[in-house]
Order: sequence, then structure tokens, then C-alpha cells
Amino acid sequence: MTTETTPEAAPDPTVTRAEYCVIACAEAWRDNGEVLASPMGLIPALGARLAKRTFSPDLLLTDGEAMLVGLDGRPEGWLPYRRHLTMVTGGRRHVMMGASQIDRYGNQNISCIGDWQRPARQLLGVRGAPVNTLNNPVSYWIPRHSPRVFVERVDMISGVGYDHATGPYHHLPRVVTDLAVLDFATPDHRMRLASVHPGVSVADVRAATGFELAVEGEVPTTREPSAEELRLIREVVDPQGLRNREVRG
Repeated sequence: MTTETTPEAAPDPTVTRAEYCVIACAEAWRDNGEVLASPMGLIPALGARLAKRTFSPDLLLTDGEAMLVGLDGRPEGWLPYRRHLTMVTGGRRHVMMGASQIDRYGNQNISCIGDWQRPARQLLGVRGAPVNTLNNPVSYWIPRHSPRVFVERVDMISGVGYDHATGPYHHLPRVVTDLAVLDFATPDHRMRLASVHPGVSVADVRAATGFELAVEGEVPTTREPSAEELRLIREVVDPQGLRNREVRG
């Protein structure tokens, strides 16, 4: 049983955990082509902006309302709601959402904790999660990897996982957390540990997960950022260092 990883090269000690998370989120949009990147949250937004500046220049970025924006954040085009919905329902958008709960097949809950008829806690509500997950690729960003989030069974399905999904556009590329990167690249689409961030062991991730993860051989470490990527993160996309408030090493 694999419990630790042996990286191919020693990680750069100056790279923070938050910066590895930005890199891992950016990788979600690699080779996506001209699709609408819809990051929800700070770290995913930094990742999308980094991806567009480097290996995914064709990405479309939005201000979250009705405008397409450029690398400097200035409006470059109008994205009316009807056009946005066309992209959603045709697989031309890749969303990175959050999750209050997520299970081994990628079912996501952002609606309530406890029984739906009498919940112990009310959350955001289902919102657009079913349409997102059935009609375009959806990845997830979870800043605190814990058994409370990674559960055996979600209390309510908001975003649809592989064991409930239908349709040609359903795809869950990856889940990024403050500990690791996970995907569903297994024959039955169970969640798999794809990489651990430097300083994190496989045992750490297993202990923070409420179900058995698929682990195949020696798990690699999350890739190192290049010198140019680090410069862009630190000087261009997040010069204020807000990333380190969300993820602390």
C-alpha cells in the first residue's frame, strides 16, 4: 500500500502551498481551446487567468456578469444571457465550482446538510449545479480537504456525479484541494488520487477523506511552477498575495 511519495526532484522551498493550488487549478483548463472559463472563487480565478496567459491563450474570461474581459480585466466583449446559456448547454463552458460535500463519484452538495425535509443547516441551494454538471465540464475547488467535505454519500445531490449522469457533455475533469489533485480516471469513475502537493503524503489525504480513494501505484507530486509562472502569479495575477489568505502552507 502506498503511503508516501518520492518526488522526481526536490520541490522549490520558496513556492507556497497556495501557489501549487493556483497551478493545479490552471491545469484544469489546459487544452480546452476556445471555451468560457467560469472560475468560482479566488484560487480558481487566479488559475484561469494564469492559464490564459500561458498554455491556454484561447480561453474566454468573464467578469461573472455580462462581459468578456481581457488579461487586464477590461471589457472586450458583451456576453448576453441568452448567449451564455447557449455556451452552457453546448459544452462550451468549463466551470470550477465549490462543494460543501462531494462523494467518490463526484456528486456535489451545496444545498443543505441533513435531511432535505428538515435540514440541520441551510446552504446556498441547488442553484445552477445540475445544469452545469450535465451540460458542460465542471471541476471543483475545495480549500479545506476534510472528511466533512469528502463524504461517503452527499446529503443532497446538487451537482451530478458519474453514477447519476446522462448526456454527452457531462465531464468532471478534476478536483483540486489544499492537499491534493483528484480525478475520476478509473474504469468505474471513482475518485482517484492524481497528485499530492509537496509536503503532503498519501496517508494525509486518505485520513482527510471520508471514503476509500482509488490510489494507483506511486502517486506523483503536483507539478512545479515554472519561473515565468511564478513571476506571473506573484507580480501580475495576484501581486497583493491574496492567495495566501485562502490557502496557508
